[in-house]
Amino acid sequence: MSLFFPSNNSNKYRLKRSFKKDIEPEEVFLDSPLEDAPRLKYLHAQRYFIALGRILILLLVVLIVRIGWLQIAKGDYYREIAQANRIRTCPIRADRGIIYDRNGVPLVKNIPAFDLVIIPSKLPKDEIHLRILTNIISSVIGQRREEIEKIIKEADHSSSDPILIKRNLDRQKALILKTKTVGFEGVRVEINAMRDYFDGAIFSHIIGYTGKINEQELRDYPSYNLTDYIGKVGIEKTYEKTLRGNYGSEEFEIDSLGRIQRVINKKEAEPGLNLVLSIDSALQNKLYEILEKQLRALKVKGAAGIAVDPRDGKILALVSLPSFDNNLFAEGISEEDFKALLNDPAHPFLNRVISSQYPPGSTIKPIIASAALEENIINSSKKINCQGRLVIPNPYRPNKPSVFSDWKVHGPTNITKAIAESCNVFFYTVGGGFGKIKGLGIERIKKYFHLFGLGETLGIDLTGEASGLVPDIEWKEKNKPGEPWRLGDTYNTSIGQGDTTVTPLQIAMATAVVANGGTLFQPQIVDKIINSEKELVKDIEPKIIRKDFIDPKNLQVVQKGMREAVIYGSSRRMFNLPVEAAGKTGTAQFGKNKETHAWFTCYAPYESPEIVLTILVEGGGEGHAGALPVAKEVLKWYFSNRN
Repeated sequence: MSLFFPSNNSNKYRLKRSFKKDIEPEEVFLDSPLEDAPRLKYLHAQRYFIALGRILILLLVVLIVRIGWLQIAKGDYYREIAQANRIRTCPIRADRGIIYDRNGVPLVKNIPAFDLVIIPSKLPKDEIHLRILTNIISSVIGQRREEIEKIIKEADHSSSDPILIKRNLDRQKALILKTKTVGFEGVRVEINAMRDYFDGAIFSHIIGYTGKINEQELRDYPSYNLTDYIGKVGIEKTYEKTLRGNYGSEEFEIDSLGRIQRVINKKEAEPGLNLVLSIDSALQNKLYEILEKQLRALKVKGAAGIAVDPRDGKILALVSLPSFDNNLFAEGISEEDFKALLNDPAHPFLNRVISSQYPPGSTIKPIIASAALEENIINSSKKINCQGRLVIPNPYRPNKPSVFSDWKVHGPTNITKAIAESCNVFFYTVGGGFGKIKGLGIERIKKYFHLFGLGETLGIDLTGEASGLVPDIEWKEKNKPGEPWRLGDTYNTSIGQGDTTVTPLQIAMATAVVANGGTLFQPQIVDKIINSEKELVKDIEPKIIRKDFIDPKNLQVVQKGMREAVIYGSSRRMFNLPVEAAGKTGTAQFGKNKETHAWFTCYAPYESPEIVLTILVEGGGEGHAGALPVAKEVLKWYFSNRN
């Protein structure tokens, strides 16, 4: 029996309890007295709002700090960005300087042109608007959309440097583009100036031309941009900084559609300075005309002619044939036309006057004569008997002596007759020596060639000048291993054959030394620099390379020989000019077939020289037949038509 309950009624009085679930925290609060519940709920909400307030205060502090940083620390930076979005700056190109001849005749002018450029950093970033823009450009300028897209794709889109899409648009297309591309910041039609060369082919080797700037030129001229044009050759290149001028700029305000609202600031461009050349354009035209006619008559491809004032070294005319029209480059030459010119076997780009190197033939005999007199190898009265050849015994092969031929038997010959009749035997003897006459030898020959300006550049203000070559023992050892310098090499050098090469410019300047009595001038094409008001900015004075290296009395002997060449010798076809002239022919062998270049160099008037004229006709035969007639006709015109 149970201690507390009867056994038969035990289930009736048993307490029913369940411990299946733990007590939750909320139950503690529910078990509290009812009057504490509102206070506990308020405390809970208060903690929530305090935390939220702290977060808001923190965010506000961060925002204030950020605003302060943007306004104070970075204020100028963002102000500039905002200003840049509202303000546009466009360069104002300076007019390129004009080039005049010595008489004030313009040889080039500037004509208005329109260029289409893009600014990569301002182009649309999304494909749709970019496609719309390229379609507009393509339809207006007539260029394939794929080509335009390729240019845009290859551009640096972080760059603000303009990139040229199309040069020299006509005015109508330029206006259509400006209208249709409103709202596209990355497209601009720039007003430019295009060069218009008068008588382009006649002056192209002097003036040259301008062209689109390349990467190397951008490095050389860091202030230029990718759409600039720059002098490529000739005077346009040599005097690029003088001709270009200083660009101006224009600042204007735009609206959200890119439309100009007002001009804020404008700085006018300063035009380039103008050049006055020493070239006589009438003489240039006449020399070109007569030389071109001679090429057609002889059926040869190349020729060169140069006229120089021996009193100061200024170039009066310079013609190289064949030529090219430099207006092709000003207008924008096609790739096909450029390749055709570049691959032309006649080499029209080559300035034969200053860049081509030829054996000089007998045109250097006045130099050899001057050297022989100066070194006392011979005097003016000494005669050498010419039998039409010089025979040098061969100690190793007695039956086969070395024979150096002349073009005829001259008989007893002094130095003036030797120059007048172009006697090879005389110059073999004084150059290399024979019998009792020792001769100059190659070292002294080279010395005097250099004194007269051969074998070195003379510093003409054009691009591409060549130095020519005066060979000697050291040169031959280096360039022709196993072939020692022989007496025959000295003989050949003495008459302008062998490995000796010169430019027509060098022969003209050496002839000027004889004509003026012993001064070698630096050849010069630009005479003066003037401003747009034609006021003198700079007078370019003649420059002397060297002088007084030959006794004037010795040069007078040489001058007499060149005059006698006109009176009775190899240049006698020049005798009936309006003035007395002095000259020297040259016939220079070249190539395996022993073809000959025709040379002639002369000056006039004989007593007071004012012009030196040198003519070279490639493969033109003998000098008296191929080159002299050109010089005669030019000088006849010159002295009959001068003021």
